Amino acid sequence: MSLALSTGLATSIGSLPHTDPDAAATLVLTRHPDLPAAPQLPSRSPLEGMIAQAVHGIPGVSILEDGTVTADGEAVESAAVNGAPVDGLLGETAAGGLLGFLARIAGRRGPVKVQLTGPITLAVALTRAGVRSHTAFAVAVEAVCAHGRTLLEQVARHAPGAPIVVFLDEPSLGVISHPGFPLPSHAVVDILIAALASLDGAAATGVHCCGVTDWRVVLEAGPDILSLPVPLAASLDPATVGAFLGRGGWLAWGAVPTDAPISDDVGFLWRRLLSAWSDLVRGGCPSLLLRERALVTPACGLAGHGPSQADRALALTAQLANRVREQGSRRRLTIGA
Repeated sequence: MSLALSTGLATSIGSLPHTDPDAAATLVLTRHPDLPAAPQLPSRSPLEGMIAQAVHGIPGVSILEDGTVTADGEAVESAAVNGAPVDGLLGETAAGGLLGFLARIAGRRGPVKVQLTGPITLAVALTRAGVRSHTAFAVAVEAVCAHGRTLLEQVARHAPGAPIVVFLDEPSLGVISHPGFPLPSHAVVDILIAALASLDGAAATGVHCCGVTDWRVVLEAGPDILSLPVPLAASLDPATVGAFLGRGGWLAWGAVPTDAPISDDVGFLWRRLLSAWSDLVRGGCPSLLLRERALVTPACGLAGHGPSQADRALALTAQLANRVREQGSRRRLTIGA
């Protein structure tokens, strides 16, 4: 299914502080009606945390009631060797935010955004739980593919006419350049390619990382959208970004901070975004493409804030998106074109 996006579209990363799925769904549908993001609600249940959701259904891995992940390394490896499948279906306890959102979008024809934990982040978590790294990365790819396929099927059952945007949430991409990381960069690319390819029912795919990483590795994997906080723009290579945008890619700018109390100064946030763009343009990135192929989000998830702060963050995101829209063209641009 093709997807045409408007310059300055607002959406969010996923996690919210709510315990009521209906209230969370109401918030995202109200604040970002053109591209609402399915909520994840770890405060409702620790089983709805990103790692707890990601390990669900992996043979040999257990999730405690507090969301802590434990693994029997030998059992995980044995299951992987014997081809034991990963159960990608999340129940109500582990996916209350998603299921509540899906109930509210039944019959929708406009696009929606969903997200799942990416394979690098999942593999790092499995390794920390005691799984050998070679097995952890192999199992992580299988698990992400299984969860991704199930996620797309769930959305399609409720809203078959809605184009789906799927982000891989990959905070652990920030460690791929560390000396102790067990994989070379080309293997990271291959893993991301496999995970993105499994989402072939999506209208667009993205990768979100909230830390500094080797962005060329991420872009080589071929996402349609790169999502990062605005302060990390300094770590981008302008030529690489320009080539990505020229191929039809989009940047989702995390323009509203989520690591501190949220103010109402939209002017400051707008000037900060313009400054990031100016630095990229000075480095040779085309100005028009930066403005036209820009989405706006909070910097990361909002589960660590209160409901009123989360509401303010999503409202500020929408206000910033309006400013981006005013600066860009009025054209609707197709993903990948």
